[in-house]
Amino acid sequence: MHTQDFAAHDLDELDRGLIHALQIHPRAPWTLVGDVLGVNPVTAARRWHRLQEAGLAWVTAYPRLSDSRIVVTGIVEVDAEPGVGEDVAEALAADPSVANVKVTAGSRDLVIALQASDLGELSQLSTLLFRGAPGVRATRTHVTTALPFEGSRWRLRALDATQCARLQEALPPTEPLPSGTTGWDPLDVRLLELLSVDGRMAISDLAEHADAPLTTVRRRLRTLLCSRVSLRCDLARPLSGWPLSAVYFASVPAERLEETSRALAGVREVRSCAITAGPHNLVIDVWLRASGDVHAFEAHLSRRLPRLTIEDRSVVLRTVKHMGRLLDRDGHSVGIVPLRPFAAPAAGSATAT
Repeated sequence: MHTQDFAAHDLDELDRGLIHALQIHPRAPWTLVGDVLGVNPVTAARRWHRLQEAGLAWVTAYPRLSDSRIVVTGIVEVDAEPGVGEDVAEALAADPSVANVKVTAGSRDLVIALQASDLGELSQLSTLLFRGAPGVRATRTHVTTALPFEGSRWRLRALDATQCARLQEALPPTEPLPSGTTGWDPLDVRLLELLSVDGRMAISDLAEHADAPLTTVRRRLRTLLCSRVSLRCDLARPLSGWPLSAVYFASVPAERLEETSRALAGVREVRSCAITAGPHNLVIDVWLRASGDVHAFEAHLSRRLPRLTIEDRSVVLRTVKHMGRLLDRDGHSVGIVPLRPFAAPAAGSATAT
């Protein structure tokens, strides 16, 4: 796991330690979290509730992005009519197949991440979403063929190595999805929806809301988290010390993709890197400290990775949706549209958190 420097002013030491702990182990018991942080478990739980209620930090669930048998992702550039980019962004954010929506400056007005069960459904979703959509002039879709790393790896530098190791050791094991596994059944879908709203929801509450026996939910949850569903703890980006976001569209010779991806994983500004099929074979999301860093970072990458060519870049003006979370202009979570990549587009409504 790679870590970033942390320079937030609105979170105290306990807040930072708590968020870092849940980044490592999103469903860690409060007894373990309290013990690692040296506080009463009730204090840890109460502090987390305050952060969550304020929309400053949250734990959410999503289909495991690293396995194309589970989810296929399309990165879509959207050109909007003048003056309606944010309206288009808000409309797209209401759809459960849309994971991320970014309003950007540059050669495209929006960058969105669209999730589907396979390429056929991705094509169908793209057509249904954008055909006749008010304010949309053109779209360009890049199919993600691999995701070497994504934003859930990002860490606050708040805990020491011993604290991190204790949390890491307590993580349940994960493994690839077994071959021949069938699709999502209604209980899988419901549990994913519930965990998207609150990734730390107690098993008893999951069972009640899913209207399923407690033992069944406990067993199914263990199976989902082992091979099919990922959890992550996120926080409002301005609190991270890296308030600016940018997207770089880059290319590298195909035989260099693997080593380039490994090198990018070690660059602290890089949040995620997708290998795509299209005019660019890499789409790189980064967090930066200031607008002047957009070109400085590009120059740094060019020196470090001379075979990498950055062909275009866009500064993110606003993130409207982030892994299903609806965000306000300060990056605070204000709602959720649970991700349902295995369903056709439908009118979605945000459920307040």
